[in-house]
Amino acid sequence: MRVKKIKIGIRDLKTALDDFVETGEAIKRGEKVKKETGVYFTSFEAFRKALTPKRLELLHIIKTKKPSSINELARFAKRDIKNIADDVKYLEQTGFIVIEETKRRSAPVVKYDRINLEIAV
Repeated sequence: MRVKKIKIGIRDLKTALDDFVETGEAIKRGEKVKKETGVYFTSFEAFRKALTPKRLELLHIIKTKKPSSINELARFAKRDIKNIADDVKYLEQTGFIVIEETKRRSAPVVKYDRINLEIAV
């Protein structure tokens, strides 16, 4: 089985903006730019606020139990549906999960097996 990873990085805002400008200039010059996917935070504190223990638990439940809906995820997690919906919305906005729409349901999906955390010093 091939392990899929999501990369999480901690970069200060100036470094992130410098990387963005550098990439834009390379594209403007017609250079091929390596696609890098991941989620980046400006500080370790921001990372800790984003991936709380409850959200990490949701990622694990989604990956292992594959709930077919947000309601089912709430039942698996034994948490209030509104809190689950808020966490799912945040996890989707930050790229940690995707929502697959079916006729009547929205199922959260984790499309990776590991999270790698990279901290610049």
